[in-house]
Amino acid sequence: MNRDMQGLFEALKHDFYQQMPSAEAIEHLFQAHGPIVNDHIALRTFDLAKVNMMQLARHFIAGGYQVKGEYQFEQRKLNAIHLEHISGNLPKVFISELQIESFSAGFQNLIRELVAEVDEQQVLAENFPYSGRLWDLSYDEYLRLKQESEYGAWVAAFGYRANHFTLDINRLTSMNELQQVNQLLQDNGYQMNSDGGLIKGTAQQLLEQSATVADHVEVIFTDKTCSLPGSFYEFAKRYPMSDGTLYQGFVASSADKIFSSTNS
Repeated sequence: MNRDMQGLFEALKHDFYQQMPSAEAIEHLFQAHGPIVNDHIALRTFDLAKVNMMQLARHFIAGGYQVKGEYQFEQRKLNAIHLEHISGNLPKVFISELQIESFSAGFQNLIRELVAEVDEQQVLAENFPYSGRLWDLSYDEYLRLKQESEYGAWVAAFGYRANHFTLDINRLTSMNELQQVNQLLQDNGYQMNSDGGLIKGTAQQLLEQSATVADHVEVIFTDKTCSLPGSFYEFAKRYPMSDGTLYQGFVASSADKIFSSTNS
């Protein structure tokens, strides 16, 4: 446990604000209703050995995190894990990876070419979880990837960074229902992810989630600059298990819909 977790999350948050310009305004909106506590962040990558999800996870494991859950998303062709800190006092970390061999030869070759540009020292560096894009990418290449996978195109365009932070609704003092949360956001002009309904999950599943759609930000390609969906804000309400403690895992069917927040 020699990794500074507080410093890592501060750096991830600083980068997140650059990819979601409305994030601070959203947090300000909820400050009157209680403390702004982060339930979890999410990171994305490819399942190639050099950069797979365990390469990201190692940066958190070095600071006292442990893998607590595994998930599969067959339709999106993703594997995922979630990690929790041994103290129970830090945000959870959800990391997913794209199964590139599930795609066309052209798609696979392009992803392998991009990842080949990543140096091993960049993966080991402390800033790897928020290092951004570590390869050159043209807009045409982005569009080619997007034809087969929105997720793959997003990772190719944005690289390594939190694609969302999550407001812990259980920690708010005067707004404890996601319906209230969603209404406040909509009343203030924020567009919500409606894939599968505004609220994903149920009390019976022990987790309810909702999310904004990603803010558009400028992305610099080798041949042009374009506005693309960057990062978004999620909101989570957890319910107690039979032992009275709050459920800390994730519901794959709900998470599947949350991924849609970065669709263009």
